[in-house]
Amino acid sequence: MGPKKKAKAKGGKKERRDVAPGGDVEAASIEELNQKIATLEKEKNKEEEYRNYMQLERDKINAFWEITKKELEEKKAELRNKDREIEEMEERQQVEIKVYKQKVKHLLYEHQNGIAALKADSEQAPKLQQDDFRNRRAELEGDKRLLKMDGREQELSHEELVRQMKLEQTKEITKLRQEFELQARELQLKYEKKMKLLRDDLDLRRKQEIHEIEERKNTHINDLMKKHDKAFAEIKNYYNDITHNNLDLIKTLKEDVTEMKKKETQNEKLMYEIAHENKRLSDPLTRALKEVESLRQQLANYEKDKASLQHTKARLCNTEKQFKNLEWESEVMRQRFEEVQRERDSLYEKFESSIYTMQQKAGMKSIILEKKVEGMTEEIEKKEAQIGEIIVSSNMNPASVQQINNKLEEVLNSKNRIIKALQYDVAKVSKAHNDLICVYEAKLAEFGIPPEELGFRPLMTNTTTAPAGLVAGS
Repeated sequence: MGPKKKAKAKGGKKERRDVAPGGDVEAASIEELNQKIATLEKEKNKEEEYRNYMQLERDKINAFWEITKKELEEKKAELRNKDREIEEMEERQQVEIKVYKQKVKHLLYEHQNGIAALKADSEQAPKLQQDDFRNRRAELEGDKRLLKMDGREQELSHEELVRQMKLEQTKEITKLRQEFELQARELQLKYEKKMKLLRDDLDLRRKQEIHEIEERKNTHINDLMKKHDKAFAEIKNYYNDITHNNLDLIKTLKEDVTEMKKKETQNEKLMYEIAHENKRLSDPLTRALKEVESLRQQLANYEKDKASLQHTKARLCNTEKQFKNLEWESEVMRQRFEEVQRERDSLYEKFESSIYTMQQKAGMKSIILEKKVEGMTEEIEKKEAQIGEIIVSSNMNPASVQQINNKLEEVLNSKNRIIKALQYDVAKVSKAHNDLICVYEAKLAEFGIPPEELGFRPLMTNTTTAPAGLVAGS
């Protein structure tokens, strides 16, 4: 604001200087003088405002300078305080460094003592661990023996449980088979009886309906014959009456023939007209009689049809009730059939699991027995070689050699008997396995399941295909 006002004031001075040289004051007019006075007053006011503004600015600058001076003194005092605090902190740091050095010395001493103690403990620890290991080994061997004994007992109990489950399964299968066969026979007999009763009832109804239809037909034929005979008799009587009347008329006319010759032509015409009228009236009469008869017949047939309709409705209601009962029985049978299917599936799953376990056990037993046989043969060969070496090295008497040979033969015979018994056990187990597969295939065939879905094949053995005692007993 200040510089602008100053510039305006300078511009006013220039204008005033430009006007003054143009002429004298006296020569100027009053209006020009008034204008100059107004401009000069404006310039004076502007100069006063500018002076006041500059004084205010000077006062503000002085106040700012005083405030800044005070702040500078305060900052210098704070700086001196900070320097003093820094010196005190350096002194404290030196003291703390000395304290930490002493602590480090104590820690190094304690560390050396700990290392010495650990070395002593590490020398004694292996001995203690060896003692502990020996004790734990003895305990584990004892636990191992106990576990072996428990395993043998569990294996025996498991075999007994499997045997009992097999017996129970065979009993349940035979029981279920007997129950299902009995139910099937009962249902078959029941439905055969129902079919027979329905067939007899339907035959009887059919015969009754045929008899009713024949009776209606015969009654209708008889009614028609009676009506035709009656109509024929009426027409015959009518024409007889007409002919009698005509004959009487002819007789009377013969007596008056002479008188009636003139009227003969008229009478003949009259006779012709009467005959024609009779013929014309006979046709509507027969038609009316036929219509009456047909209406009567329709009325009779309507009553009969109405009665037969009521009878048919009653039979339809009974048939619907029987149909609903049969539907309910079929639904019950379907649910029973689904339940039997579920039981069959569960039995089939149990059968598969039992077959699988039996096959595993039979395979394991056969492998164990084969390994035992191989081990025994190897032991026998080793023993024979050792005995031969002993005989050769000892130069024994023939009698003692003979005794030893006899003993060896006895031992060999006993071992051979054991081997044969083991081979017999293997053959027996494989035979039982094959017989069990045959029995289950027969059961599957009875239930309509193909034997190929069993998933097991008979083992190759030298035994016969006849049933064993185990299968026969089951």
